[in-house]
This record gives sequence, C-alpha cells and structure tokens, in this order.
Amino acid sequence: MTAINKIKVAIVDDSALIRSVMSEIVNSQPDMEVVGVAPDPLVARELIKRVNPDVLTLDVEMPKMDGLDFLEKLMRLRPMPVLMVSSLTERGSEITMRALELGAVDFVTKPKISIQSGMREYTELITDKIRAAARARIKPRTVHAPAAGGQPTAPLPQLRSPLTSSEKLIIIGASTGGTEAIREFLMQMPSDCPGILIAQHMPEGFTSSFAKRLDSLCKISVSEAQGNERVLPGHAYIAPGHSHLLLVRSGANYMTRIEQTDPVNRHRPSVDVLFRSAAQAAGKNAVGVILTGMGKDGAQGMLEMKQAGAHNFAQDEASCVVFGMPREAIAIGATHEVAPLQALPGLVLGHLATHGGRALRV
Repeated sequence: MTAINKIKVAIVDDSALIRSVMSEIVNSQPDMEVVGVAPDPLVARELIKRVNPDVLTLDVEMPKMDGLDFLEKLMRLRPMPVLMVSSLTERGSEITMRALELGAVDFVTKPKISIQSGMREYTELITDKIRAAARARIKPRTVHAPAAGGQPTAPLPQLRSPLTSSEKLIIIGASTGGTEAIREFLMQMPSDCPGILIAQHMPEGFTSSFAKRLDSLCKISVSEAQGNERVLPGHAYIAPGHSHLLLVRSGANYMTRIEQTDPVNRHRPSVDVLFRSAAQAAGKNAVGVILTGMGKDGAQGMLEMKQAGAHNFAQDEASCVVFGMPREAIAIGATHEVAPLQALPGLVLGHLATHGGRALRV
C-alpha cells in the first residue's frame, strides 16, 4: 500500500506519553500513519485545518477547552470520524456516552495501570477501530428530546394484547455506532412492549452509564442486566461490559443469565452468545435485530435464531455507521427484512402485532 492510500490519523491528548504510544501503535500499521499530534483542542483546531485527517483520536477530558464543547463544534462545522480515548472512571464513561451522542464514532479506554504496556496490548483493538472509523458514515447531528417530550413522527403499530407482549421478546445486537442506534430504537418502544435483551460491544464500566442514560430518555425501563432476573414487558436489559448475556427459560418465565466465559469473536459480551441463547430458549417467540457494527459477531447466532423460527431484521447499509455486522448476517441468509434504522421500530412492532404466539407453558 502506498502512502497516499494510508489512513491519515491525528492524535489529540494532553498526555505526552499517550500521544507517543498512540503514534507508535498507528505508525506500526502498514495502512495508516500519524499526520499530526496536539496537546489540547485549541492546537487541534489548527492541526485539523492543516493536515485534514481521515480520523481524529480525541481524549475525552482535555485542558483549555471542554472536550465535549470541542467535539460539538467539530461535528457541526467540520464533521469527521472521531475515536474517543476514554479513562475507566465513572466521569469518563458519562462523558464518553455524551461524546457518542454528539457524533463520535466509537471509543477506546486507557488502561488503569502501566499505560505504556497496556496501550500496546490494545494495538489490534485500537487499529481495528481506526479502520472502522475511517469507513464510517458521518451523519448530521440532531437534537434528542426525552421520550416524554414528544411522539414519533408516525404512529406505531399497537400490540394486540398484553399477552402478546409478555410472551414475545426482542433481541438486539450492535457494535460500532450501536449506542446511538439502540437509543433511537428504544426511544420508540411503547411502555408495554415485549422484553428486550441487548448485547452492545462495550467495555466494563460503560454499560451502566449507557443503561442509565437510556432509562432517562425512554418510555420503557432500561437497566444493565444483573443475571437471574425475570425478563418483563416494558423492560430492556443491556449486557454488562464484563460478561456475556444469555436468555434462559425457568418454567413459564424467561430469565437473564450472565457468564464470564471466554470472549467469542473477540468480544465479551458477544452478540452470537445472546442470539444463540435466544434461539434455544425462545425459538419463534423471539424477534432478532442486528444493528450497525464492525466485524461478523451475531451473524451465525442470528442464523440459528432464524432456523429456530425467529423473525429477523437488519439495519440497512445507508443508515449504518459501519455496515459490517448486518452485512454478514444478510450474506448468510440470517435475516428476513432489511430496513433503515428509523423504520425498524415500526416494522418490529408491526410484526409483533400481527404474529401473536401461544402463551408460554411449563
């Protein structure tokens, strides 16, 4: 690969050590190069004008100018792929969630101990995310109001009865770009919708902030899955960043289970693990939804859901930030319908409203 085809990366971080290690990681790859570094947003602003990077890595907590203010201005005036570099703290996770809402494509975390060696261990993860960011579709940002503040632009189908809600389930998997896609999907769910289980690729410490943010915006209750809890209508359960989330049966009830077994497809939580458990536990009572994300996690599990009788939906290419996971699921014939993100909630509810199932039996 010639230099002209390399991904141009600019690094913005107030830590000289992080700038050095990130530069070493990026420049070690044959398909990318660092074209500039900056210690704060003010220097970064001029750097971006000068080097026109393909991807910007940005520390979430920056001096001289608030990192979120900088990101908001950047995405409004010069939209570009931004990969956040976040600290593993509660404040860091909250800022990162807000950064994703403002348009950042994805994020990586700084290791707590031995930053230099830790970052080097993250080489594959960091460079994969840079490649995904370089391919990402950057969309204009919109203002999101809480669900109570307004209704969807088009009326959504009504479920036929509470019975339909209680026996059906919606199972969702996502990765890069998924936090915003999940938010948009869940904000359209009515308070009596079927129980929802979600696997989003996200590290430990961030899923709790993600769930709390969604819970404040949605009509339904959203929480980080704890395991051994009954799956209830009007509730969404997000896989914790340290564990796989599985759906299991206990008599007439659906329950959550969390397991800290080995990563699958390099991920824990893994979408394949969740989808396979739904195939086994729920069969035709499940509706599968695969959203934006890089890689192929979830494709095989979604195929197993289809074979077990589930009806599956995939987000279309035009509305994805990264069309990796939906593409893989579509390619192996795991999906029934492909649609833009904004249409998926209505299609899922429409399917549930017209395809009632029998009540669960022991």
